[in-house]
Amino acid sequence: MQVRMSAENSSFVTEFVLSGLTDQPGLQMPLFLLFLGFYMVTVVGNLGLIALIGLNSHLHIPMYFFLFNLSFIDCSYSTTLTPKMLMGFVLKKNLISYAGCITQFFFFCFFVFSESYILSAMAYDRYVAICKPLLYKVIMSPQMCFFLLAGVYGMGVFGAVAHMGNIMFITFCEDNLINHYMCDIIPLLELSCNSSYIHLLVVFIVVTIGIGIPIVTIFISYGFILSNILHISSSSGRSKAFSTCSSHIIVVSLFFGSGAFMYLKPPSILPLDQGKVSSIFYTAVVPMFNPLIYSLRNKDVKIALKKTLSRNVF
Repeated sequence: MQVRMSAENSSFVTEFVLSGLTDQPGLQMPLFLLFLGFYMVTVVGNLGLIALIGLNSHLHIPMYFFLFNLSFIDCSYSTTLTPKMLMGFVLKKNLISYAGCITQFFFFCFFVFSESYILSAMAYDRYVAICKPLLYKVIMSPQMCFFLLAGVYGMGVFGAVAHMGNIMFITFCEDNLINHYMCDIIPLLELSCNSSYIHLLVVFIVVTIGIGIPIVTIFISYGFILSNILHISSSSGRSKAFSTCSSHIIVVSLFFGSGAFMYLKPPSILPLDQGKVSSIFYTAVVPMFNPLIYSLRNKDVKIALKKTLSRNVF
C-alpha cells in the first residue's frame, strides 16, 4: 500500500484493490459474460425507453415524465459501477485510485438516493391519479412535477454529500484491499483504522433517510390507493386501477427489498461476502428489469413502441 503521512499524522491511500465478486478463476469468464449481458440489456432498455417517451407526445404526462427520469437514473448508476466490475473479471489485480474510488462512491450514492425518491414521487403520482382523478391535471401540474424532480435530485445530492462527509473523517491504514466489486461505505469503513460506532451510526441514519422516508411515502400512497380501489364497485374498474400500479409495486419491491437487506442489518447478521451478492440485485438486476417491467406490462408503452417502429419501417 502506498501511504503518504500528512501533517496531522494520518495516512492517505493513493489506490485501492477491488477484490471483485469472486476469487474463483473458473467463474470469472462466465460471470463476465453474464454481467456484460445484463449491462447491455440495461443500457439498451433504458435508453430505448427514454427515446420512446421523448418521441411520443401522448407519453408526455407526469407518469412518464418520472419514468423518463427513472430510466436515466438506472442507466447512469449502472454505468457508474458495472464497467469497473467487468474489469475485475478479466484483470488479475483490479486497481482503482483513491480519487476514482471516491468519485465512484459519490455518484453511486447520488443515483441510489435519487432512485429511492423518484420511486416515491411515482407512488404519489399514482395516488393522485387514482384517488383524485378530477384534480389530477391541477395537482400534477408541470410546476409540481419539476418541484418533485428537484426534490428527488436534491435528496440525491444530500445522500452523496452526507456519506462523503463521513468518509472524509476516517483514516485508511495497513490494508487497501476492498472486499467488494465497488467502492461502498461498509467495505471502506472496514479498512479504516479509526472507524467508530459514530461512523456506523451516521451510515445507518443516512441510509434510513434514503430508504425510510420514500418507503413511508410509498406505503401511505398505496394505503390510500388500496382503500380507494376497494370502494370501486365494478371488477373491471378495480382491475384497471390495480394494473396501473402493478409495475411500480414490482420495481419498488425489488429495489427497496435488496437495499434494506444489504444496509439495514448489522454486519454480524449479514456478512459482507453475502452482502456483495445482495447488492448485485439493486446495482445490476433492478436497472435491467425496470424498462422490461414497464414496457411489457404497460399498454401505452407497447402502443408507442408499435407506432414508433411502424413510422421507422414505413
